[in-house]
Amino acid sequence: MSRDHVDVLIVGAGLSGVGAACQLRTRCPGKSVAILEARGEIGGTWDLFRYPGVRSDSDMFTLGYSFRPWTRADSIADGASIREYIRDTAREHGIEEHIRFHHRVVRAEWDSGRTQWTVEAERTDTGETVLLTCGFLFVCSGYYRYDEGHTPDFPGADRFAGTVAHPQHWPAELDCTGKRVVVIGSGATAVTLVPALARTAGHVTMLQRSPGYVLSLPARDALAGVLRRVLPARAVYPIVRWKNVLLATALFQLSRRRPALVKKLLRMGVHNSLPAAYEVDRHFTPRYQPWDQRMCFVPDGDLFRALRADGASIVTDTIETFTETGIRLASGAELDADVIVTATGLNLLPIGGMTLTVDGEEVDLAGTVAYKGMMLSGVPNFAFTLGYTNASWTLKADLVSGYVCRLLNHMDARGYRQCTPTPPSAALPAEPLIDLTAGYVLRGVSALPRQGPATPWRLHQNYPRDVLLMRYGPVDDDIRFAGAH
Repeated sequence: MSRDHVDVLIVGAGLSGVGAACQLRTRCPGKSVAILEARGEIGGTWDLFRYPGVRSDSDMFTLGYSFRPWTRADSIADGASIREYIRDTAREHGIEEHIRFHHRVVRAEWDSGRTQWTVEAERTDTGETVLLTCGFLFVCSGYYRYDEGHTPDFPGADRFAGTVAHPQHWPAELDCTGKRVVVIGSGATAVTLVPALARTAGHVTMLQRSPGYVLSLPARDALAGVLRRVLPARAVYPIVRWKNVLLATALFQLSRRRPALVKKLLRMGVHNSLPAAYEVDRHFTPRYQPWDQRMCFVPDGDLFRALRADGASIVTDTIETFTETGIRLASGAELDADVIVTATGLNLLPIGGMTLTVDGEEVDLAGTVAYKGMMLSGVPNFAFTLGYTNASWTLKADLVSGYVCRLLNHMDARGYRQCTPTPPSAALPAEPLIDLTAGYVLRGVSALPRQGPATPWRLHQNYPRDVLLMRYGPVDDDIRFAGAH
């Protein structure tokens, strides 16, 4: 059994983990850093998901790193391009040599006497158990299970004679050319799959229990195109990044304050993108308010083009049962299919499913309160990355990494060895950390930390506000420091 020590141990070599390592190497150059990655590749989500058409659900000027401009023409990028971007970033910053692949973290134990974490990982390739110690543990493993997507227990599923696939584990050999495909779902994955499959499939049907909000965005950013003719990429990037941040923030705030107006505008956009007789209200008018769930963005209206071309259709109904040849609906209608794709969501898995122990006492995540949406009350020298639900993941990930660097430098300057977020009151009122009503959130939100009523215990879902709080605000508010050298 091997044992090594590093100053900062990062869990996860995806978009967040690589970004965190880059910032630590730049802003805390004296710190030793290692990354544990359960899989065998860099990229996280963008290496795991390989279904047809996989792409960003946010623009790359905000999904990209703040310190490395996105220079490609497409603002909405395909999965392969994002994967390459992450790998190139890791290579340029010398991160690859610090990644230990096939290391799945199963538990971490904090010892206040030694002011360090002991982290246990399992080698997924050899079965070996590995122990490491670190002064600070930084979990960047996302919030869902990588080994298992969510698939409801559909009646009669074992009767279907065709192929059933989940987008999270798309079979490389699956060819849908000329076939009848039914995609179950109405979220970002479904609206991405449908136009991609419709290019070659015989016909694609998007079967949804209820509609979601869909908004068409340009695949290329017009302002970026203009500015790139006269300015270098490093000058263009922050301008377009902030333009997109402010537009997204304005849409979210308007959705919260004037939901009826936003619903009207979204419906108008869909209506103008489809034939006049199309049943827009049935297939594109959700039962919930805008941004109660994530909004689906489609580049250049590709979903609407597929619907207009009759290569795809939408059915809004519920499933009664799978049959040998497809799906029978509650309305009595039947959908014939050769392939059924269950784009039915994720399974939440906070902090990679690891167990945390502080001085011999196991941490109940649901009993903690999140500090600035990135640390846990009562848990020393620990941070995690949870991106925005109403904007690009990386916007928050960048802020979290920057704050961790500030915190570590603050501790070093004062000789502290331990930092513990401590609420001002043990009876701090708490609410769910994520307030979306999406199914994957409702299924797992009870296992997540909670959030308090006010800063710094409130998750604001507001990037400009978080910039002021995390980049320029105090680094020691409601944190107890200890263990001076």
